[in-house]
Amino acid sequence: MKIAEAVTFGGSGLDRAGEVRADASAVAIARADIGARAILFWRGKPLISNERPASLVRLPLDHPVLEAATEAPVLLGREDGAARFAFDISSWSPDDLDPGLLGGFLDPTEQRHPALGDTEVFAELRRVMTWLSARDAELAATGKAILGWHETHRFCARCGAESAIEQAGWQRKCITCGGSHFPRTDPVVIMLITRGNSVLMGRSPGWPEGMFSLLAGFVEPGETLEAAVRREVFEEAGVQVGQVSYLSSQPWPFPASLMMGCAGEATSDEIIIDPVEIEQAMWVSREEMMLAMSGEHPTMLPARKGAIAHFLIENWLADRLD
Repeated sequence: MKIAEAVTFGGSGLDRAGEVRADASAVAIARADIGARAILFWRGKPLISNERPASLVRLPLDHPVLEAATEAPVLLGREDGAARFAFDISSWSPDDLDPGLLGGFLDPTEQRHPALGDTEVFAELRRVMTWLSARDAELAATGKAILGWHETHRFCARCGAESAIEQAGWQRKCITCGGSHFPRTDPVVIMLITRGNSVLMGRSPGWPEGMFSLLAGFVEPGETLEAAVRREVFEEAGVQVGQVSYLSSQPWPFPASLMMGCAGEATSDEIIIDPVEIEQAMWVSREEMMLAMSGEHPTMLPARKGAIAHFLIENWLADRLD
């Protein structure tokens, strides 16, 4: 797919500075550089400026708000020759916080720290991902995913002892058994399955009413992408799939997946859903899908903008899957 990297979170060409991660002195020099900046996160939400156009905030490393960070920062890479570090201040708790609104499918809340400007807010990345430039989106996705991994992997999977952050945030080392642990990314296939002029769509319980998307599922150990596509579609919808081809990928930091978009040709029509996996599935004609994507369908909503499902459907409608 010629425009594969135009997907949200892809294609900015960030210099990840991998060659200096293991060199503590080089990382310290990068951090001391006057051009170095902090990308700030609170409970998975990046700090953005909500002025239009919205942007990811880059703070100087001597900003007082960074004193609230309880862990060492993560080196995300270099931008214009200077380092970018991810800092997490999740220990801070706003006075008006409603925990019930955090982490949901739709989180419209924004949090303002008193040490920051009026237009600088922490916002749910899924809500604002299409507001950001390609570079801002990649930095935000990388920081959210790596900080989320640290949050859930503080203890060694081999012996259970607490581990320590190393390699500028890209490794954890067990201080007891010496085990090394690296950031996890879960491979997921997401499938544009077509049959003639129609595409297979499904919905999961808990989604907004009327919202449908492409079927998706995790790749199992020892499985090819093609086999995963066929297995997942049959398990979820009872549809047999023949030829499968790769289209595009998208890092999806919710919490840490790599979505691998594939096209597949269905060899059967009948849908028999697995109610444990999905709530509903149906064939949608190209004409109906065009109405849904334009917001004019009476009952169906498309996948959210910014998600690879929306990207693949949009390009299927435009005949740009080559």
